[in-house]
Amino acid sequence: MNQTASPLLARRPAAWRVALAFMLVYLSWGTTFFAIRAGVHTYGLPPALFGGVRVSLAGWMLLGYLWLRGERLGMPRRDVFWVIVAGLLFFIGGNGLLTAAMGRVPSGIGSLLGATTPLWMALVELALPWGERLTPRGWLGLVVGMSGVLFLMMPKMQDAQGFAPDTGHLFLLGSSVTWALGSVIVRHRRGSGSHLAVAGYQMVAGGSALALIGLGLGEMQELTPDKLVPGALASFLYLLVFGSLVGFVAFNWLLGHVPAALVGTYAYVNPLVAVLVGRLLGGEELDGWIAGGMVVILTGVALVRGAGVR
Repeated sequence: MNQTASPLLARRPAAWRVALAFMLVYLSWGTTFFAIRAGVHTYGLPPALFGGVRVSLAGWMLLGYLWLRGERLGMPRRDVFWVIVAGLLFFIGGNGLLTAAMGRVPSGIGSLLGATTPLWMALVELALPWGERLTPRGWLGLVVGMSGVLFLMMPKMQDAQGFAPDTGHLFLLGSSVTWALGSVIVRHRRGSGSHLAVAGYQMVAGGSALALIGLGLGEMQELTPDKLVPGALASFLYLLVFGSLVGFVAFNWLLGHVPAALVGTYAYVNPLVAVLVGRLLGGEELDGWIAGGMVVILTGVALVRGAGVR
């Protein structure tokens, strides 16, 4: 009996193109944590300007690319407010706090706490009257994942004197929470405009606001010529090209050609890549607390993502 193929299967691309897109997403996003840490920790670049200028520039480049392709860049007025709100949450809260934290926390730990975003999204959905409700398996994943966060932070919590001034972990959790808030807004306030154009506007709005915050904090005075060394510029360009453009475009291309559940594997692979890169290139410590926290957190995320909703 002949069956009509689904639209996804009907336009399935060559296997090598799919493999290449996955490799670009895994490597570009998995290595961004180390590149951000190199910029703000190794070379001492001011975090708000470092993140804001890069994100804003990436947004303009993405919009320019879409304009050259002749794609529609307009959007209904009713969507503008929520696009700006999501952009501020994504790139002031999410990216800004992450960048600031990378000056204090190893990139591997940053990637693991960043991987908790699906857990916070589930909590935000529960707080909304119209939000999605977890199944029992999802609740189990939420408890397991949050236990992993406590497990990962346990060494600092055991040292009360060391934990109090260490805001890096708190910044990372704040980054995940604000990114989750932005993601829920995008999910429930999805407009009719081009997805890539909306993302470009979000980057321009959020990145510009973050850069303005950096100016207000006096970060221009910190940006002395001795910090603009080749390594710092390489970190900036790497994050601009691979973190903000190549990985993002490959991710959106995959969403249009393979099942979303398969695309979502980046949530599990990226932390592994980040921990490995931090260990090999940065000599970051990989002890039992980090390894155990990785296993517990990713197990919780897998349970939440695979549990479905009621």
